[in-house]
Amino acid sequence: MVNINKRIYLENPYIKNITARVKDKSYKNGKFFLKLDRTIFYPHMSGGQPKDNGKIDDVKVLDVYEKNNEIIHVLEDNIIGDTVSMTINWKVRFDHMQQHTGQHILSTAFIKILNANTLSFHLGKEYSYIDIELSSISSNDLRKVERFANEIVFSNFNIKNYIIDKTQINSIPLRKKPSVDKNIRIIEIDSLDYSPCGGTHHHSTGEVGLIKIRKIEKHKGNTRIEFVCGNRALKDYRWKNSYINRISTLLSSKDFDVYKNIEKIFNENLKLNKQIKDLNNELLDYKIQYIYDNASSYNNIKIINKLYEKSDFNDLRYIASNIVNKGNVVVLFGVRKQNKCQILLAQSDDLNIDIENIFNSIIKIINGSGGGNSKIIQGGGTKVDNLKYCLKTGLNLIKIDIDSNKSK
Repeated sequence: MVNINKRIYLENPYIKNITARVKDKSYKNGKFFLKLDRTIFYPHMSGGQPKDNGKIDDVKVLDVYEKNNEIIHVLEDNIIGDTVSMTINWKVRFDHMQQHTGQHILSTAFIKILNANTLSFHLGKEYSYIDIELSSISSNDLRKVERFANEIVFSNFNIKNYIIDKTQINSIPLRKKPSVDKNIRIIEIDSLDYSPCGGTHHHSTGEVGLIKIRKIEKHKGNTRIEFVCGNRALKDYRWKNSYINRISTLLSSKDFDVYKNIEKIFNENLKLNKQIKDLNNELLDYKIQYIYDNASSYNNIKIINKLYEKSDFNDLRYIASNIVNKGNVVVLFGVRKQNKCQILLAQSDDLNIDIENIFNSIIKIINGSGGGNSKIIQGGGTKVDNLKYCLKTGLNLIKIDIDSNKSK
């Protein structure tokens, strides 16, 4: 049986430092493992609330976990003596209390407003979330839940914790079933919510400060609710308010007009991008015709061999694909950029040049790789200075292949 009194954080989570007696100490893998007669350190658990941070005799506590009903403290260095002084990081503890207590409040709000159960809870470093047994939720219902949760916070209800045994379970309207059948610890929010829980919580709901739902998303057929409480909610509001003010200054508009103005700019930008794309395609079509008309011929086959500096490779692929559609043409393009280069080799359907073999021969020159098929193939490499020689070699191999086909 767990001796609850040895876990001071369960009875009084506001105690920041305390002395304790060392029961056992061991050393393994460069770390020291301590068992104490009592502790204020909340242990690492799977899911839910994270462990506390802090020090024991000014030695950093690396981890705290439970094993065989005992709390193990993992230290980065040795401690001397049979009695130690432990201090938790109060900022971290208070944050965890705000988030965990806020979760209880938010979960009961979902029960009261939407009759929706909480399936799981995760307390992260920046944000927390609960998975709610709902396939979907409307914005209006979400606002109702959030408003009700904060009414519980602002009402400053008392929060109690006490231990029951399994014979008393049916006498209490528990929000969820306990995971243990001994020393069942109940967190009660002034007759509003009864939940079995081993975490640290405030003594009143007002200490949570504020509960803000940040976003929702689908998760395994249910709804994941991401939220922040207290100081995290203030931090979340602070940076968002700063962004809104900066954007409103940038747009020379009032803060409540920001979304409307951004939406207008966004739609205008979509139209402009479409116009630019249409103009670019029109320009590329002219370029395609010009390149094709001015291509040199070898044994009555047009060969286009060009080196480009910093051009968009997607544009060159578009050009190559449209040129080879004209027939009786082979294209070898190279693009040189600061730290890399790319090549593209393509031929029209009426030709039978072994461009895959040619590509495999020349891609090595630029220390590259790539792939494609017998009609179009591309790749990139890192030896930028070798690109010009790569294209020259490719041209010679194309001519050799043409000659070989002619002689058959």
